[in-house]
Amino acid sequence: MAIKIKSPTFPESVSDGTVANWVKKEGETVLQDDVIAEIETDKVVLEVLAPADGKIAKIHKKEGDVVQSAELIGEFLEGADIRSDDLPKDQKKEQIDLPSAVDDAAQVMADAAQNFTKTGPAAKKIAKEKNIDLNSIDGSGKGGRVTKADVLNYASNNQSDPEKPAITKYNDEKESTSEDRETKRVAMSRIRATIAKRLVEVQQNTAMLTTFNEVDMQPIKNLRKKHGEEFLNEHGVKLGFMGFFVAACVNALGKFPLVNASIDGEDIVYHNFKDIGVAVSTERGLVVPILKDADLMTIPEIESAIFSLAEKAREGKLSIEEMQGGTFTISNGGIFGSLLSTPILNAPQTAILGMHKIEDRPVVVEGEIVVRPMMYLAMSYDHRMLDGKEAVSFLVSVKEQLENPEKLLLNL
Repeated sequence: MAIKIKSPTFPESVSDGTVANWVKKEGETVLQDDVIAEIETDKVVLEVLAPADGKIAKIHKKEGDVVQSAELIGEFLEGADIRSDDLPKDQKKEQIDLPSAVDDAAQVMADAAQNFTKTGPAAKKIAKEKNIDLNSIDGSGKGGRVTKADVLNYASNNQSDPEKPAITKYNDEKESTSEDRETKRVAMSRIRATIAKRLVEVQQNTAMLTTFNEVDMQPIKNLRKKHGEEFLNEHGVKLGFMGFFVAACVNALGKFPLVNASIDGEDIVYHNFKDIGVAVSTERGLVVPILKDADLMTIPEIESAIFSLAEKAREGKLSIEEMQGGTFTISNGGIFGSLLSTPILNAPQTAILGMHKIEDRPVVVEGEIVVRPMMYLAMSYDHRMLDGKEAVSFLVSVKEQLENPEKLLLNL
């Protein structure tokens, strides 16, 4: 039975998407719930799953084509045993024009060898043209998938003529090469293009300002050292720093509700909930999954939720619902070694907190110079909403709670 393959139904916040990859090709047999295609939106990559056991009968939308919500992208034939009469006319012709039985057997063996590696159809085609064994390439795509770029880079780095300059070709690229120089032009992914557009819009449409402070992380490090193992055994997740920061920000947002508000035209919208965005870096770009109702969560629940969302983000499995909304954002550049930065607002939010690298530095404590693990904090905020007094007071509240965890636990 023929079944229409449609793109996922997008929420109102997503206008369209792009066919990023056909994991399965026309005529290929698939099992129910196999990933057959990937649709990239400006927020996430959505997977299209096989509705049943069967074959891909026809592909209507090629890789790179723009698709609308629930738009027809292909056709599917249900059933484990698909007769040639059930296939579209163009596929019937392909079957009639098959080479001799010997060549056909060789092709099947070659395809089987390639299928040991998770590979897109474009990468398979190029590997076949260049006589490259896909099993010798380390894939950079999701789940270790070998991408078209991986094959081309492998081919460039393994040319037989060492004096011939490497020329790498990509979809819709323009190349400029000479004897010893090379340039390449690659189109942005939808996610990267959207990130670029929104960051520029924020800087153009807000009065963004950044205030700084520093926090002594020794009390929290002592807590983690004392209770970290017990915490892991009890809750099945490590006791990190982010749980303390989320809890401290949630408490501070309760004291300074304007930081948790947003601007809509000439109105200020106050939110009676606290949804905290946690910035996560992935291969496709920066994404911000949301901890919904973080003010109702304990530190163990916060740590578990962050771990789960971060894993989903890196695997490209975040749902759009898990990325929508947010009233305040926390970004941790310290995991990459950043000592200080000025984070950019996540519109339409009013503020964002930037965490940074913990470094041992000499500081004065009760009149004595001691070495402490210090972290710089940066809070960027929209000056249209917040005056310096509110912004600085909010950041000081976060600092005081982190340096005195008993205040954090007692919501003081």
